[in-house]
Amino acid sequence: SSGGKFSSAFGSAMGKIGAVTATAFASVSAVILTATKKAVSAFADYEQLVGGVETLFKSSASTVQEYANRAYKTVGLSANEYMSTVTSFSASLLKSLGGDTQKAADVADMAMQDMSDNANKMGTDMASIQTAYQGFAKQNYTMLDNLKLGYGGTKSEMERLLADATKISKVKYDINNLNDVYQAIHVIQTEMGITGTTAKEAMTTISGSANAVKAAWQNVLVTIAGGGPGLKEAVDNLLETVFGGPNGGGLLNNLLPVVQTAINGIGQF
Repeated sequence: SSGGKFSSAFGSAMGKIGAVTATAFASVSAVILTATKKAVSAFADYEQLVGGVETLFKSSASTVQEYANRAYKTVGLSANEYMSTVTSFSASLLKSLGGDTQKAADVADMAMQDMSDNANKMGTDMASIQTAYQGFAKQNYTMLDNLKLGYGGTKSEMERLLADATKISKVKYDINNLNDVYQAIHVIQTEMGITGTTAKEAMTTISGSANAVKAAWQNVLVTIAGGGPGLKEAVDNLLETVFGGPNGGGLLNNLLPVVQTAINGIGQF
């Protein structure tokens, strides 16, 4: 009968809908599970890294954390990545500054921005530059050429860099003092127009803003697992990297004009 056929068809349709719904639910559940695992892992790393920062910087630890939280746009790294790199050279930096934790926090942030600026301007892999800076903390200069500043990977070449920086700044730099080494590199990079590249590219280029989005998302994962008022700020920062803020920027703002140009170009064929 027609009623039987309808019931059969309806049952079959509902079965297919149920199967699709179950598949969709399973997919969403898998995504949530994966995100939860990443969030828990990121927060576990965060707790350890904050502990290291507190041990090294003591009363100035909050300053380092503040710099780390904004590193998504100043350095193109998540807070965890920032703190991990900073703690790798800060013991030597603190020693070179006579234990002045506030000064060390500021110099460490300058060095982190210099690393990122170099990577963006010179096209070198960030990890190679981080390794070079960590080497300088151990008076190992074999990776100085990683910075592509025109100096080879030797102690004498680092001495030449310091001498060139002295000519520019009129400040005498000591190769045995890590702060002096980082300050001299900053002088050279500023003279070459490298300083400030990361912050500019985070606002104006696709790759720069994409790095900011990635770093901001990693910060969101940490705050999801950690809870607290920091979650709203982290989400707001993420949204700004995607959609832009009062001063412009944002991945979509940088991406859409390029997509539109590409579409117009294709339309001419």
